[in-house]
Amino acid sequence: MSAWTIEKAKAMYRIDRWSGGYFDINENGNCCVLPNPKKPDICIDMESVIKEIKEAGIQFPVSVRFYDILHAQVVRLNEAFQEAIADEEYHGRYLGVYPIKVNQSCEVVEEIIEAGAPYKFGLEAGSKAELMAVLVYNQNKDSLTILNGYKDNDCLRLALLGRHLGQNTVVVIEKFSELIALVRLSKTLNVKPLIGLRAKMHAKGKGKWVGSGGYDAKFGLTAAELINAVDYLKKMNLLDELVLLHFHIGSQLTDLRSIKEATNEGARLYAELYKIGAKVTYIDLGGGLGVDYDGSASTVNSSCNYRLKEYTVNIVYHIKQICDLENIPHPDIVTESGRAISAHHSLIITEVMGEIRSWGMPFDTKPDEKEHVLVHQMREVIALFEYDNQLQEIFTDADEIKEKASEAFKLGVVTLKDIATIETLYWQIIQQIQNLVQKGNLDDSETISEDLKSISNNLSSRYLCNFSVFQSAADVWAINQVLPVMPLMRLNEKPTINASIVDITCDSDGKIENFSVQNEVSNTLPLHQLKNDEQYYIGLFLTGAYQDVMGGMHNLFGRLNEVHIYSHDDDTEKFYIQQVIDGSSINKVLSSMQYNPTSMSNMIRKMIDKRIADGKIRPREGIKWAEFYSQSLNGYTYCDTKEQSQFSNLLQIIKSVE
Repeated sequence: MSAWTIEKAKAMYRIDRWSGGYFDINENGNCCVLPNPKKPDICIDMESVIKEIKEAGIQFPVSVRFYDILHAQVVRLNEAFQEAIADEEYHGRYLGVYPIKVNQSCEVVEEIIEAGAPYKFGLEAGSKAELMAVLVYNQNKDSLTILNGYKDNDCLRLALLGRHLGQNTVVVIEKFSELIALVRLSKTLNVKPLIGLRAKMHAKGKGKWVGSGGYDAKFGLTAAELINAVDYLKKMNLLDELVLLHFHIGSQLTDLRSIKEATNEGARLYAELYKIGAKVTYIDLGGGLGVDYDGSASTVNSSCNYRLKEYTVNIVYHIKQICDLENIPHPDIVTESGRAISAHHSLIITEVMGEIRSWGMPFDTKPDEKEHVLVHQMREVIALFEYDNQLQEIFTDADEIKEKASEAFKLGVVTLKDIATIETLYWQIIQQIQNLVQKGNLDDSETISEDLKSISNNLSSRYLCNFSVFQSAADVWAINQVLPVMPLMRLNEKPTINASIVDITCDSDGKIENFSVQNEVSNTLPLHQLKNDEQYYIGLFLTGAYQDVMGGMHNLFGRLNEVHIYSHDDDTEKFYIQQVIDGSSINKVLSSMQYNPTSMSNMIRKMIDKRIADGKIRPREGIKWAEFYSQSLNGYTYCDTKEQSQFSNLLQIIKSVE
């Protein structure tokens, strides 16, 4: 068997295929970060990042943001469009906007605005609250502010405030009644709006959000409504304020063909509007630029079959082609790419707190003359390995005996000790079958059945990790999104454990069991055997889009501690922690649910005082318990693993017994 190498680790975890060039594995076997494509010598070792986080006294799990990556993605998108525009001799500009719904964190928005300033990169809002933020933070007078979504009068009034402030605030009309309301309000306030029309498209995207496009979509105007809108604006002497045509066929578009079809249809709509007198300046293709989460470069929901250059070239080419055929000006191109900009810059670091195995702790199975006949039969099945290699028959017999024992226990026929012995022997049989299958030690006539193939999953471990799937990887639970997951250290060692990942919530859905491994999506992830004296860290990557902002209050865990990192050439570790944002305290999450932590603390003290008065608790002990409760209210909601946790202690007990 060939030796394990770093290259094999890269292939196993597909890091070269999903990382966008921002993550790699160094010669020490640690995950590393290459945050600035223009400075390839800067390489940040994740082991050093973890060490500095621990030295700063920051508890895990932690959300780590690399703002250089965010900056680099803004530059990549804009320069890719500029290159395509130059190559195709396109006469319009690219003026992108970032939809803040993807990640509304103030620091994220500020970094995107700063990085996009040279490119006149703007912002998009889809709600009243988002618009209020965008009006303040998008102060680049040459960029666009796009307002999407359904709007009430206050929302329209805020957009007109943007016009008063000299901003290019474009109100995208989603339904005809919004246009009437906007025109009426603009006349009342004597402020000319900038107007966009969202078209319902026949073209549909491909992927999870295919319902965003097509004539069944909840947003947009039909062909008849588009014409009526133009006629209405003519009558109201506001046709010159119609500056943008918008369409959108879905988020995370997986197939380049659907992008081509939508671009062609959108360009045709633009040409037709121009011919009936609407001299539209911008064509806004909406969002949808995909992220290859699983590294398969395919049309599955967690991937996309194109790269950034193919995306930009096809959009520019198809718009130019139709405009040239119709002999009309090339419009400025707008896209609302949020996922592709923000996904890569953030990851979750969590510790493994222990290993959960289907067969549990070891149990003494030495023969007992009082044991039930079913126990004896299971021993006979084990004996078959000595002279019979019919693994399917052995598996079937063992499975049947285990089921009989379960029914017998319900009827009170077998004892708890009998059940423990039978189950332990059963798992020994399963493990032995698995070993023989892996070695190829089968009878010549025997094929590997589905039963035998399933044994690998049955024997896989579950690594218990200190985080909440619902909070930190919401799409994994909600839409079966595949996020890249891999250990952050020991990657120069061959992983020997196939495991799924479970979180510390009390919900059985709090798990990850879809992983991108080598050439497939697997139910288990290759990981390393845990060591008693060493913490094992796992990274959940590409969490910067939606995952950061969609987590709820499930189990009252709340937000993670957050660490913001910038690269620095002169620093010995090539990075520095620029900011730490504390995650949710127990006090904070309880208050958000209308509990009163101060009152709760006082109630506990009164309960303890009563127990002291009744002689059930000694005064000195009672004071310590009351202080412990009060201090805990200010603590982090996630498990504190500074000291050995109960799960690690259990792991040590299991190892010592083995």
